[in-house]
Amino acid sequence: MNSFSNGITPILAVDDDMGLLLSIKASLVSAGMPEPALVSDSSTVMEIIRKNRFHLVLLDLIMPEPGGMELLKQIKEEFPSLECIIITAVDDVSSAVQAMKYGAYDYLIKPINSEKLIIAINRALERYNLRNKLALFERSQTFSDLENPSAFADIIAEDPAMAMVFHQIEVVAPTDYNLVITGESGTGKEMIAKTIHDLSARSQGPFIAVNMASFSKSLFEDDFFGHAKGAYTGAITEKKGFFEAASGGTIFLDEVTELELSLQGKMLRVIQERELYRLGSTQARDIDVRIISATNKDIKEEIDKKHFREDLFYRLNMFHISIPPLRERRDDIPPLIHHFLKIHAAKNGKIIDSIDPDFVQCVMTQPLPGNVRELEHIIAKAVLLENEHVLTISSIQDLIPSCAPQARQRRKEDLMTLEELERMHILHILELTDGNRTQAAKALGIGLRTLQRKLKEWSAE
Repeated sequence: MNSFSNGITPILAVDDDMGLLLSIKASLVSAGMPEPALVSDSSTVMEIIRKNRFHLVLLDLIMPEPGGMELLKQIKEEFPSLECIIITAVDDVSSAVQAMKYGAYDYLIKPINSEKLIIAINRALERYNLRNKLALFERSQTFSDLENPSAFADIIAEDPAMAMVFHQIEVVAPTDYNLVITGESGTGKEMIAKTIHDLSARSQGPFIAVNMASFSKSLFEDDFFGHAKGAYTGAITEKKGFFEAASGGTIFLDEVTELELSLQGKMLRVIQERELYRLGSTQARDIDVRIISATNKDIKEEIDKKHFREDLFYRLNMFHISIPPLRERRDDIPPLIHHFLKIHAAKNGKIIDSIDPDFVQCVMTQPLPGNVRELEHIIAKAVLLENEHVLTISSIQDLIPSCAPQARQRRKEDLMTLEELERMHILHILELTDGNRTQAAKALGIGLRTLQRKLKEWSAE
């Protein structure tokens, strides 16, 4: 049986249970949403989709041939921009992961909660519109096209690669999507996350940044979920966790791949159910937060290694922004040098009016594995060492030996891989901090656990 509304609808619901289809229709209509087209015979779905311009398909998983999973695969292969939500009575992690791999937006378990259904549909339609809007300016990568240029005033950038990042921010910020920001250490992931928050409807709410590398099993639940009074010895008052404290705003999970595997399931449940229980409490508390995660690792690689849950990744990664490393956006280096010179000259009470072009040229040839953070450290130290009113190449000869006139010939370091250069830089920072790993990790802009892991790997070689 098929049922179509009088007008064009963006939503198609497919299930062999007509009673459920009518229930979905009633939920949508009562919420003020478009009346969906209803189809109970899965064999007719592809033909119907080809003749209509749907934005979203709700698919039952268990149906006579073709089943929901096979139908999902066919839809995404032929209409990749069409969003799909799987609805099923089977609460199975492997099926959910498979559906997400095929391109499903979400996976809902029967009996369907009307409120959660409406939220999922609204977000799926929002993503459909978002993808189409991104496609419109896919080739446009200029700063002059930005709608809110003042929002990026604190981010120093002139390279076209960052213009595309800014456009992505403008498109995704007004949505309520969870998103993942990837990029090497020092590329400014937290600054990007804060800009997204400031451009969103949640801008008046809190922005809470949390480094996931600093949490162990014993601290995680208490800090993220809070506790009730008397939950344990010493819990003399109730406490809000990070999720409740960020209510109405954004929580930024930096180095999210550092979260222990045993804790990832607890995080997943909160994101899925949008509710949590404080330690020592049986009262469910609704949470209203947007989650922005960041990592300097390849998440897909972490998933393959079984270090990160694939189902959690799909919940966090409704949208993805990748920040290019500084070596891939060289046009940003000169303005960043001038920016940091101004800051650190003022901090140190020095009058340095200009920069020797050789200084800029030398810095631009460096690999800068620490990216913007490393560049700032170089300029800060150069300012301290400079005795003239011009920042000259002599001020960084000790920091970057290749900048010395007598060292312009090819050196061993010029032929190093990026991994070897990273290792050399980390060991150099450890030397400067007298082996203090906590200080070194902070200077490098990475988590202590990340530094410890790298040192352990090198010691085992």
